[in-house]
Amino acid sequence: MAKQKPRTLSGFMELLPARQVQFERMAELLRKSYSLYGFTPLDTPIIEASEVLLAKAGGETEKQIYRFSKGDSDLSLRFDLTVPLAKYVALHYADLSFPFRRFQIGKVYRGERAQRGRFREFYQADIDVIGDGKLDIVNEAEIPSIIYQTFTALGLKRFQIRVNNRKLLTGFYQLLHWEHRAGDIMRVVDKLPKIGAEKVGLMLYDEIGMDQDAVGEVTRFISIKGSNQEVLTALEEYRGKSQVFDQGLDELNTVVKYLGAFGVPEENFTVDLTIARGLDYYTGTVYETFMTDHPEIGSICSGGRYDNLAEYYTDKQLPGVGISIGLTRLFYVLEEQGYLNDQLITSPADVLILPMTDDLAPAIGFATRLRSAGVRAQLYTEQKKFKQKMTYADRLGVPFAAFLGEDEIAKNAVSVKDMLSGEQETMPVDQAVERVRAAIRERGNAAPIREQTSD
Repeated sequence: MAKQKPRTLSGFMELLPARQVQFERMAELLRKSYSLYGFTPLDTPIIEASEVLLAKAGGETEKQIYRFSKGDSDLSLRFDLTVPLAKYVALHYADLSFPFRRFQIGKVYRGERAQRGRFREFYQADIDVIGDGKLDIVNEAEIPSIIYQTFTALGLKRFQIRVNNRKLLTGFYQLLHWEHRAGDIMRVVDKLPKIGAEKVGLMLYDEIGMDQDAVGEVTRFISIKGSNQEVLTALEEYRGKSQVFDQGLDELNTVVKYLGAFGVPEENFTVDLTIARGLDYYTGTVYETFMTDHPEIGSICSGGRYDNLAEYYTDKQLPGVGISIGLTRLFYVLEEQGYLNDQLITSPADVLILPMTDDLAPAIGFATRLRSAGVRAQLYTEQKKFKQKMTYADRLGVPFAAFLGEDEIAKNAVSVKDMLSGEQETMPVDQAVERVRAAIRERGNAAPIREQTSD
C-alpha cells in the first residue's frame, strides 16, 4: 500500500513542542490578566447552525465561511467569537447578570487566502463587557488598561494604544455636510498608516467625491498631534457646532482622564484621530494597539464600543465594549521578529530522573516526592546507553537531570545535575527536592516575550 505523504493544510499552524509551550504560556497569561478584571471564561461551540451564525454576515465575510451539510443540518464553523457571544447572551439573557463580562480564547475559521502572518485557522483572545440597556463610559476607559496589563504581563513594554471616538468623527463629518458618507470616509482614513496622507487625500477626492476644501479640512483634522491634552484642547475649537461631536469629545475626555487613574502611562496610549476601525459596527470609543518598533506589522489588538450586540437575535438593547487579540498572528509575528524568550522553560518536565539500578523503587519514590512538591518529573526507564539518555535530556531541554545509583540509594541521596551550568551535586533527597523547587520557581517567572532594544 502506497504511503500518504504527511502534510499540514496551508493556513493552519502546527508548532513543535517548545514553541507550543510558549504559545500556551501566552494564553495562560492572557487568561490570568483577564481574570484580574472580573471577566468570566466562556466557551462556545466551534460549529453553529448556519442560519444563526450568518444572521448578520454578508459580503466578504459570508464568502469566507466554512459551510457544510451533515444530514439535513446546514452548519458553519465560527468565523469570530463576537457573533457566538451575541447568540449566547440573547439565549441566556434571563440567567446572566449584567453588566456581563466574559473572556474567550478559542479557534476561529476563515477561508481567506493564506499568506504571511494570515491563517485560516487561528486563535482569537476576546474580552467584552455587555450592558443591559445602558453601559457606563468608564468601561470604555477600563478596556485600554486591560490591554496595558495584558501586554505588560507578556513582556512587551514598547507598545502604544491609540484611542479615538466614532461619535467625534461622525460629528466632524456632519460639520462638513458629509455625514451621509461618514462610514466610507472613515474606512478611507483608516488606511492612513498603510498608504500615507497623500493617497488618502486622493481617495477622498476620487472615490468619495469630496471637493478640495473638504479634503483639506479632513487632512487638517486628522493631522492634529501632540500630547493627549494638547489634542483634546485643539478639538475644543470644533465644540458647539454638532451635538454628536460634542458627545464624542466628552466621552474621549472621560476615557483619557480615567486611563491615568487605571495606571496606564501616557507613553503607552495616545489620542489618534486617524483611528476609526473599518466597521460601522463601532459607535463610540475605538482602539488600535501597535508595537512601537514595528508599526508596519499593523494592529496587534483592536476593538471598541458598539450599541447593540445581539440585535439579530433579540429586541433587547445590549450595548457593549470589547477588544480582540489575534493570538495566532501575534505569536507568528513575535517569533518572526525574534521576540520569543528562549530562556523560558519549555521542556515537558523540570527533572528527568535516570535510575542507575535494576530496582526502580527509589527512583519512583523520588519522582513521587517531586510531584507532591509541585515539580514536574519524568522517569526515564528505557534500556539505553548513558550517552543516549543524556542526549535525550538535552533534546528535551530539561533544567535538571537526577541520578540514583547504588551509592546514592545507600545514603538516601540523589545526584542532581544542572543542565544549564553543567554543575552536579549529590545531596539528601529532601534537600534535592527543595533545591530543584526553588530553582524552578525562580526560572519559571520569566515572561514569554523578551523585547528587543535598539541600544
